[in-house]
Amino acid sequence: MATAALDTHELIALSLLAEGPLYGYAISQRARSRSSGDVTLTPGVLYPLLKRLEKGGLILGEWDEVKSERAAGDAPGRRRKWYRLTPRGAKRLHAQAEAHRAHARMVEAFLTAPEGSA
Repeated sequence: MATAALDTHELIALSLLAEGPLYGYAISQRARSRSSGDVTLTPGVLYPLLKRLEKGGLILGEWDEVKSERAAGDAPGRRRKWYRLTPRGAKRLHAQAEAHRAHARMVEAFLTAPEGSA
């Protein structure tokens, strides 16, 4: 069962990154919002996942410095890592989405009563 959860988390992260670059916290917030709170990507799940996806060449992470509007002009900002989908990641997303849809169709075949049965 753990593998299925990891695949689901991967599919969610890749699909969100297909919409454009995001940093970790933004990924978790979008997942929570899009699922009406049903999907929670905690730091203990999300950051190892992002590291694995980056190591596999599915996403690319780049550090950026973010300055607060209230910070002094020469004060250093906070570092934030932005992630974006790579072409390899887009291929993986497409393959996983198709596999998910095929699985959902197969399960639905068992949940839908055949015509003429009662």
